[in-house]
Amino acid sequence: MKRNEFIHNLIKRRGVIQCLSALLANIHLPNFITGRIYTGTGKHLCVPGLNCYSCPGAAGACPIGAYQAVSGSSKFHFSYYITGILIFLGVLLGRFICGFLCPFGWFQDLLHKIPSKKFDTKKLKMLTYVKYIVLIILAGILPAVITNSSGMGDPFFCKYLCPQGILEGGIPLALTNSGIRDSLGVFFTWKACILTAVIILSIICCRPFCKWLCPLGAFYSLFNRVSVYRHTLDQSKCISCGKCSKACKMDVDVIHSPNHSECIRCGDCIKVCPTKAITPEFGLDIKSLSKHTQYGGTKS
Repeated sequence: MKRNEFIHNLIKRRGVIQCLSALLANIHLPNFITGRIYTGTGKHLCVPGLNCYSCPGAAGACPIGAYQAVSGSSKFHFSYYITGILIFLGVLLGRFICGFLCPFGWFQDLLHKIPSKKFDTKKLKMLTYVKYIVLIILAGILPAVITNSSGMGDPFFCKYLCPQGILEGGIPLALTNSGIRDSLGVFFTWKACILTAVIILSIICCRPFCKWLCPLGAFYSLFNRVSVYRHTLDQSKCISCGKCSKACKMDVDVIHSPNHSECIRCGDCIKVCPTKAITPEFGLDIKSLSKHTQYGGTKS
C-alpha cells in the first residue's frame, strides 16, 4: 500500500519530476554560455528520453542518436549495449519514460498549457503508426544500409527529422558560435520549420511529436502491456463513467486498455476516476495481467 501511495505522490508531482529530469539530462549549464559541448565519460551513457547529444548542457547521449551512430559505423552493425539498455528500460517502465523523464515530452506539455483552442486528435489515430515507420526506416534501416565512401551511414532521424536536435543543439550553438552561424544552410532551415510546426501543434493538441513521430516512444510502446510498471483496472469498482478516457490526452480508451501502447503513464485517468478503480502498480503480478487480458486489455 505504501508503494502505491508513493506512486500516487509521483503522479501529483509529475511536472516537478519532468523539470528535474530535464535538468539532470542537461546539467552542464555553463556550456550554454560558452557554446562548448560536453564530451566526457558521461556521453558514453544514454539518457532515457529524447535529448540531443549536441546540446551544450547534455550529460549523456540520446539513445536514438547513439544507436544510429553505431549502426552507421563502418566497424559495427548492431549495438547490443544500446539495444539492451532500451529493452531494459522498456520492460521496467514502458512509456512512463515518455510521461515523466523525457525532456522533449515536457517541452510539449508546457506548450500545451498555453491558453488556446484545443483540438481533439482521436480521429487521427492512424497517424500514431507513423512513428513505427520512423523507428524502423529512419532510425534503423537507412543509417545501416546507406553509407558514404568511408562506409559511414548518416543519422537520418537526427539529421532530417528530430526537432529536439535544433532546439537543444542547433539554436544554442548558433547563438554562441559565429562560425556555426555563418555555416547555417538548408538543413537548419528545414529543421527549424519542423520545430516550428511541432511548437504550433503542441499548443493546440497534446504531444503531437510523441503521438505521431517519435521513434523512442514507438520503441518503448512495444513494452507497455508487459512492463513492470503498469496501470491496473479493477472491474468490480469501475462504473464505466468514461471520465478516464475523456481525461486521457493520448486518446486511450482506458476502460478497455489501461496499458495501451499510447499510454504515457501521466496519471490523468487516475486523478479523475471517482471510484479509484485505476491503480498504478510496480512489480510482477500475474493475476493482474491475466485479468487485464480477460477484460479486453489486448485490444487497441
